[in-house]
Amino acid sequence: MAAPLSKFELWKKTVPVPPTFSDPLEHRAFLKFRLAQAYRIFGKYGFDEGVAGHITVQDPIRKDCYWFNPWGVHFKFMQPEDLILVDQAGKIQENESGPSRWLNGVAFLIHSAIHQARPDVVCIAHSHTTYAGAFGTLGIPLDPLTQDSCAFYKDHALYDEFNGIVDEPEEGVAIANALGSKKAVILQNHGILVATESIESSLYFFISLEKCCRAQIMADQAAAARGMKTRLIDPASAAQTYEYLGSELWGNFAGSPEFDLLEHEEGGKRFEYVPAPKETA
Repeated sequence: MAAPLSKFELWKKTVPVPPTFSDPLEHRAFLKFRLAQAYRIFGKYGFDEGVAGHITVQDPIRKDCYWFNPWGVHFKFMQPEDLILVDQAGKIQENESGPSRWLNGVAFLIHSAIHQARPDVVCIAHSHTTYAGAFGTLGIPLDPLTQDSCAFYKDHALYDEFNGIVDEPEEGVAIANALGSKKAVILQNHGILVATESIESSLYFFISLEKCCRAQIMADQAAAARGMKTRLIDPASAAQTYEYLGSELWGNFAGSPEFDLLEHEEGGKRFEYVPAPKETA
């Protein structure tokens, strides 16, 4: 007789699953649509810092290539046709890429190193947000202070170096090594980076990590003002909470409403796939 399912396994059966695609070209089109949306959501929340910050996604057809934003185009303007496809050598793919071919070299060095080290990762998001940037100057990992911060319990890393602008491949590799098998890394004196199996979960966990950094800064300030310490969640409870809220399934589910909201705000613009006409002999 089969063992009864755990509460977590039963919960997983109730969560909507992400869409799947039998046509790889449709899958590519959907990911490009979603990636452009993710950039516009970043822009809406002020996660842009001039031309810094980047989100990439692995191409489902050419898995040694990644979709990048063209450098210098504001996040709020990003559309699927603007994106550029880049291989592991940093070469822009002419036939698939948008009209602006300016690649952010820093983005490439960081993201390509992680994509190559982590074949499980589909989407990587990085930017220089206010609270995570401030928290990163402390050179410490996030505490299990709240239910939300438990999503990162033992699943985020700290890269405790800052060697200036990333302009050498070795620095990208060092960041990838610091991330390891985890889904997020706090980059000391720099920002944060999230790497997961979907655009939706990377967006959700990035937004959540920024909020958790803000919450810890505020909690630490309040505790210091009262001459006390914050009360952390015990390891067993933090681990149990992480099992639910730190999962890829939860990240994808929790991130999807951000895209629904954007579509509503933009007048109902939804993904529609129109196959290219077949060539006749």
